[in-house]
Amino acid sequence: MANPGTIHGVLLSDTFDLKSFYNLDLAGRADDVRLFNPDEVTDPAAIRFAVCWLPGAEAFAPYPNLEMAMSVGAGVDDLLGHPGLDGGVAICRVRDPYQADLMAGFAVHEVLHVERDFHTYQGHQSAARWDPLPLRPPHHRKVAVLGHGSMGAAVTQALAALGFTVSVACRRPPREPVKGVAYFTGEDAIAQAVTGVDTVVNVLPLTPQTHGILNRNMFGRLAPGAWLVQIGRGEHLHAEDFVAALDSGQLSGASLDVFAQEPLPPGHAFWQDPRLRITPHIASDTTPHVVSEQALQSARELLAGKPLSLAVDRAQGY
Repeated sequence: MANPGTIHGVLLSDTFDLKSFYNLDLAGRADDVRLFNPDEVTDPAAIRFAVCWLPGAEAFAPYPNLEMAMSVGAGVDDLLGHPGLDGGVAICRVRDPYQADLMAGFAVHEVLHVERDFHTYQGHQSAARWDPLPLRPPHHRKVAVLGHGSMGAAVTQALAALGFTVSVACRRPPREPVKGVAYFTGEDAIAQAVTGVDTVVNVLPLTPQTHGILNRNMFGRLAPGAWLVQIGRGEHLHAEDFVAALDSGQLSGASLDVFAQEPLPPGHAFWQDPRLRITPHIASDTTPHVVSEQALQSARELLAGKPLSLAVDRAQGY
């Protein structure tokens, strides 16, 4: 039986050592919050919250009194859609102030890599070939950003600062629009934002409305030979339509950081496709000290019966 003045939680991940990576061993740091790996739990009924990353199908089953599940990442789709998580359990997520800047840096890196032909220069280096390629003004490259939460806003600002022509699909007009950026809202926002662009940067949240949104209809609106930077969620991408767009030349290639199945299986065809740049879901990540502090904050709010300041809206999905 837990002490009334303490709250007990469990770390749930099938793929990651959360305690070590995120400094979640709270012993000696917090007398009121205890956090255990599953094999350390002696009283499952005392567990009131879970800190999670891709928990397994039966991960929540041993804990009948769970009141909160917290994702160590910005996305919570693995919790919202989890068959073993009761609908009455509050869902929280880490809100890391550094994540948006990390995401913006990744997006800019990928856009510049293509625009400046750095992949070509890499081949030239291996052949000891000195062959400068012509440049063009940055505003000649049209970039659409899908999504305008904290991540999308940072990506938009960074791309616009470098002089690219930027359009954005968003749910509502921004409070602080970036000068020169075209913002589109409403049901046709994505279609309007992507029409004729050279690059699409996807940072949408995963909702029933955005599932499979990177599909044949969207690809067909892009300029021929466009490039996709996919840093939203793996389920946004319609795989068959994507491959067809590559094979037809409608897409010249893509930077893929997220996948419907992670890790991407070793035998997957994407690994060997020279048109693709593959990274292991590292476009942005929560920093360990922020995860540790916000997990502690949420646990203490739950213990005190306070509103959970990091809770997500289940209906919206974020």
